[in-house]
Amino acid sequence: MYRFALFDLDGTLADRQSAFSEAVTGLCRAHTLTPDVEQWLRTELVDRANAADFARLRDAFDLEVPATQLWQKYVSLMAAAVTCRPEVLQGLARLRADAWTIGVITNGGSDIQRAKLAATGLADLVDGVAVSGDLEIRKPDLRLFEVAAHRCGVSLANGGWMIGDNPAGDIGGGHQAGLRTIWLRGRPWPDELPAAHHVVNDITDAITILLNEKE
Repeated sequence: MYRFALFDLDGTLADRQSAFSEAVTGLCRAHTLTPDVEQWLRTELVDRANAADFARLRDAFDLEVPATQLWQKYVSLMAAAVTCRPEVLQGLARLRADAWTIGVITNGGSDIQRAKLAATGLADLVDGVAVSGDLEIRKPDLRLFEVAAHRCGVSLANGGWMIGDNPAGDIGGGHQAGLRTIWLRGRPWPDELPAAHHVVNDITDAITILLNEKE
């Protein structure tokens, strides 16, 4: 099996949920936003956020602060709060030392996703990154997987792995791309979706599977 692996970012390599809560709290404090605004943010941005969401927020509550300023503050707060566990970083370093090519493929805005990668140290451990906001295409679209492979200097035709927590976007998309898949258990599994090749409870278990793979 070709030593190439694509990883999802949010909920897989990085802990978005705890960072999200902290960033929303910090944003509301910084701009003295009311509890109803905070509730809107927690509801509307629970899965993902982009600059357009903050234009909607400003319009919905007739806020005086510019939407771009709110977005930029949110991005900086997320980057400051997001974490990647040391054992995950160490696992990726071991993969690199074992001649694996590693990429990140993630849905989201380019600026916020790249800020997370830089802040966590993940940017230094991967060969290529494909963010949906770069191209306005999202997982499970095969084209994003092709871009990710290209930016890593490899071809999907050679095979590899996709690791993530989203059944449709990560595992379904990985299957369509001809990759073997490892699902990080958590979300409900759709009945119609083909099973992942492996199911794990922790991302470090997925890295261990890769490290144990033989040529």
